[in-house]
Amino acid sequence: MYYTYHLLNSSLLSRVVINQDGIVQRFTWIDRTQVWELYLTAQTDNCDRYAWCGAYGSCSINNSPVCSCLRGFVPKVPKEWDLVDWSSGCVRKTPLNCSTDGFRKYSSLKLPETKISWFDTSMNLEDCKITCMKNCSCTAYATLDISDGGSGCLLWSAELVDIREFSKNGQEIYIRMAASEIGDDDDVKSQVKSNVKKQTMIILSCVLSSAMLFLGLALVIYVWKKQQQKDSNLENSASTKNKKEDMELPLFDLGTISCATDNFSATNKLGEGGFEPVYKGRLKDGREVAVKRLSENSKQGLDEFKNEVMHIAKLQHRNLVKLLGCCIESDEKILIYEFMPNKSLDFFIFDQTQSLFLDWPKRYNIIKGIARGILYLHQDSRLRIIHRDLKASNILLDYEMNPKISDFGLARSFGGNETEANTNKVVGTYGYMSPEYAIDGLYSAKSDVFSFGVIVLEIVSGKRNRGFCHPEHHLNLLGHAWRLYMEGRSIEMIDASVRSSCNLSEVLRSVHVGLLCVQRRLEDRPSMSAVVFMLGCEGALPEAKQPGFFTERDLIEVNSSSNKHSSSSANGPTITLLQAR
Repeated sequence: MYYTYHLLNSSLLSRVVINQDGIVQRFTWIDRTQVWELYLTAQTDNCDRYAWCGAYGSCSINNSPVCSCLRGFVPKVPKEWDLVDWSSGCVRKTPLNCSTDGFRKYSSLKLPETKISWFDTSMNLEDCKITCMKNCSCTAYATLDISDGGSGCLLWSAELVDIREFSKNGQEIYIRMAASEIGDDDDVKSQVKSNVKKQTMIILSCVLSSAMLFLGLALVIYVWKKQQQKDSNLENSASTKNKKEDMELPLFDLGTISCATDNFSATNKLGEGGFEPVYKGRLKDGREVAVKRLSENSKQGLDEFKNEVMHIAKLQHRNLVKLLGCCIESDEKILIYEFMPNKSLDFFIFDQTQSLFLDWPKRYNIIKGIARGILYLHQDSRLRIIHRDLKASNILLDYEMNPKISDFGLARSFGGNETEANTNKVVGTYGYMSPEYAIDGLYSAKSDVFSFGVIVLEIVSGKRNRGFCHPEHHLNLLGHAWRLYMEGRSIEMIDASVRSSCNLSEVLRSVHVGLLCVQRRLEDRPSMSAVVFMLGCEGALPEAKQPGFFTERDLIEVNSSSNKHSSSSANGPTITLLQAR
């Protein structure tokens, strides 16, 4: 790979770097501000990463997950694929047999790397196929030059890596496959043709009787619609049915949910999630579930309900809470989640007694698990999702104290090349919102990075960011962590209940990474892929700069600048509503 550019102004300083994420970036020196400003980024998405999906794996940024095996191939190490690690690639379902093999056509692809390949400019595509068939080590062939109808021959003689799918354009490649795999293709085509002929005969032979049936059915539908208009309840039911079809989720009837929760008994109430009460329930098959019931009078809650279903329905990751289904019946709108027996993270880290159940290894595992979950939302899900309300009470814990990110009611998705957006109504929780979001309404993936940094410092210290007090100063938790960091005393951040079980280097690294995430300027904050990398290695970390909102006065000034009444808690379910300047 190479990159060239020509400077029109020879006095301008410019440099090109490859950062720790493997992304090529170009910076220019600005004399006025005395800083290197980012000029452009070469890479556009994860599918631009070399061999991201391994051998015979195909990367499509429009799919979730982005990696999948080519048809006729399966994951080489399924367990690694389940953990969203595709580097091992795929292997053939059926081994090759040189004398009987054939070729399967794949379209709209970026061709594999050509490090081990051969080409001939004079061959046509048919000669290319014959040449590849005669060579048992030949794995695939394609047209060398696709311009002017195509010409030339390109052969591969090794595993095919670095393949990407495109929704349009792209090139065609013919991959060597076992005869049984190619035979399946022929059988399918034959079956389709046979079905078309049968359907044509049925349509032609039954057209008259179908017409009569249609007239009779139309009459029945007309009478049925008349009855619907007379009964508003039935009309609402029809509307509800249409909403169910849009959800693309398993549907539960209200009777089943009512029975599972003992008619929404107060004894089964787990708490409040956003605008809705959450109940514990047990289905007839014995599964324990969490039932989130939409408040009947909350219009904002209705919007959140639709938003939560849209964003979480197709998300699958071990560090995200799993949505099992929904119920839309009459005026009820209910979400059914997997049950998290150990409640939420704030229940443990902010309580002197409960915090004893979370030793340092568990806390460090929770920090890394949350980071992996956010990384999936930002980069590996079909739409890049910004959570916008990450906080300790929205991190649930399963039987083994593994973290699961929950409550997607305020989430927003980015598509294409979008990286940030602006809103005139700021929603979230004080103490976790980034400065650019709370003040200007600007949110991006770096807004979630800031919230994650706050959570990390709260996990390490066992103290809330908001309401934190210290006899020596009036700083909040971020300011306190920054002060200790600058004085080389970050170890004093550790919660007293885990000092005996802590790993000193992990504690210091966690505090350092947390401070990198809460830096005031969003450009200084690392991406979540960089955060996951830093937490998993032992290399040197960049120096942290001053955090945003490191005193309570910062938050008071933001609150006083709001034109609209705000309702917030330090870490509770209440949503903060602000009018941005």
